[in-house]
Amino acid sequence: MPDIVVMFFLLGLVAGVLRSDLTIPKAAYDTLSLLLMLTIGLKGGMALHGAINTSLVLELLAVAAVGAVIPLIILPLLRLLGVNLSDSASLAAHYGSVSAGTFAVVLAYAESNGLDFGPQTTLYLVMLELPAIIVALALYRRFSEDTVSASRIELWHETLTNRGVVLLTGGVLIGWMYGPVEGAGVTELFTGAFKAVLALFLLEMGLTAAETLRPIPWKQWRLLVFAIVAPVILSLFGIVVGLQMGLESGSLLILATLVASASYIAAPAAVRTAIPSADIGLAMLLSLGITFPFNVMVGIPLYHATIEALL
Repeated sequence: MPDIVVMFFLLGLVAGVLRSDLTIPKAAYDTLSLLLMLTIGLKGGMALHGAINTSLVLELLAVAAVGAVIPLIILPLLRLLGVNLSDSASLAAHYGSVSAGTFAVVLAYAESNGLDFGPQTTLYLVMLELPAIIVALALYRRFSEDTVSASRIELWHETLTNRGVVLLTGGVLIGWMYGPVEGAGVTELFTGAFKAVLALFLLEMGLTAAETLRPIPWKQWRLLVFAIVAPVILSLFGIVVGLQMGLESGSLLILATLVASASYIAAPAAVRTAIPSADIGLAMLLSLGITFPFNVMVGIPLYHATIEALL
């Protein structure tokens, strides 16, 4: 059976499809996402307490390189499919970037299945996200005749100060500074409630995914197929890189899943500022309405099975 947290996503998805009056207040969703990202950061930071070394820095640089490469692959591919430059760059930023929600699910999956993974996997989130967004938007600037796009200062500000980056990075730093013992009075409250918070967060994600799929734009069938095929191919890229890095099975699964995921929080904020002509609704439909459910319900077990077959 799927992990119990996945069932909460399915519950929200079914409720949304049936047009139930079930809703999660926006304030509650904002609180849940805040708690989720902060807890992920704290968990990683506490595990990194006293464990930073040169090999870790090199590993994170390799992960950042992966994030920078993905938009270089996706943007030309989408242009070949006939997608305009604005939306190609937008989707390259979304699919080069990562999903904190997907990370939380694969983290819970790895823990439930007893897989070994390193604490540095939390840092993969930031190391993949920032280069991907920057490269995708740099490509747009390079090939676009749009002179109204945001300045570099605005772009960096949107990318580095969005709440996901601030909470994850801040959580890692706090967890690393105080460790699992000295900070236990505060951190145990967050880490102990991690799965419960994730379950409620996924309930809202299910409702939101159903909303983005209503109605399904069948005329965009090429992009709908892309939203399912791209995660599988990108996961193989992540697995190959992870094997070359010598990652353990859990870390390898987390890297593959992150590479296969698509952002629906950080990337939209940056794209809105830098590419005003991009269709953010289309990006949200693909990333949140299709790729996120695919990864949560099918992708993660598929990537795990692939890794098990290769190891």
